[in-house]
Amino acid sequence: MRTPRPIQILAATAMLALAGGAFAQKTALLVYTALETDQLKAYQEGFNKVEPNIELKWVRDSTGVITAKLLAEKGNPQADVVMGVAASSLALLDKNGMLQPYRPLNADALMSQYIDKKNPPAWFGMDVWGATVCFNTVEAQKRGIPKPETWKDLTKPAYKGQVVMPNPASSGTGFFDVTAWLSLWGDNGGKGDGWKFMDALHENVAQYTHSGSKPCNMAGAGEFVVGISFEYRANTNKAKGAPIDLVFPKEGLGWDLEAFAIHKGTKNLDAAKKLADWASSKDAMLLYGKNFAITAQPGVAAPLANVPKDYEARLVKMDFSWAADNRERILEEWTRRYNAKSEPKK
Repeated sequence: MRTPRPIQILAATAMLALAGGAFAQKTALLVYTALETDQLKAYQEGFNKVEPNIELKWVRDSTGVITAKLLAEKGNPQADVVMGVAASSLALLDKNGMLQPYRPLNADALMSQYIDKKNPPAWFGMDVWGATVCFNTVEAQKRGIPKPETWKDLTKPAYKGQVVMPNPASSGTGFFDVTAWLSLWGDNGGKGDGWKFMDALHENVAQYTHSGSKPCNMAGAGEFVVGISFEYRANTNKAKGAPIDLVFPKEGLGWDLEAFAIHKGTKNLDAAKKLADWASSKDAMLLYGKNFAITAQPGVAAPLANVPKDYEARLVKMDFSWAADNRERILEEWTRRYNAKSEPKK
């Protein structure tokens, strides 16, 4: 018996709907990140303009916490992608065989110093984030505290109890501060002048925070005069009206790359590659450049109002491989010496 025409139409419509639903079904990517919370929405929207059928599910924390979580999950990995995490951390994950090498479509446009040297690379940089001191001008005037010009200024008696900085075990900002000071003045297995500087600075530190943003937030709120932080948070807080000046100590600035890598073993490799291609694109770099003075593609970032034009020239020479190799030893030594002033863990 011939099927009535209306039912044929309904059946065909249902089949098309099912096919369309299958075609439009979203792939979920689990992305471990240390990006600032106020950056995630713009990056996600930018990516979904290109790839609307890939959903990003973020797992966010400070760099040190995310790094420790990834290492703890090495035997049973959960993440598909690591995005906006320090290149020094990704170098460590790579040494542990945890990254899937991939050369993104836009790799040739990235500056060579901001991408892993292997071919194909295990990771690539998105943007540079670097050290900045947030100095509360109002509180400083009340207390008669001078504006610092150098790191070593912060060891002077005038700053006693007025400095907050990030704990390097939990914060990528704190870790690049420590490795920069060791690069500038020497490590020597815990006996170098870099450690002597940190001993002197410790005398003036009121607290080590678990976030790289928090010291600038605390300085902006007037809780302390000096917050050792990074330029995105400093520039953003000042733009919102915080009574702070941004200080870029003359000896040189610690820094790291917010970087991208695909986690080895992901079941969503094609989708992860698409995110890598977008994250290395000029469209993505334009978004990064709204927050940071230096992007991995040159000439993309617009000048930031409170960041000097020669910012890149002020960056200390950093060796991410050395930082990865020595991370555990450095953090053990730092914790032994200074952890008594760290804020309590949540």
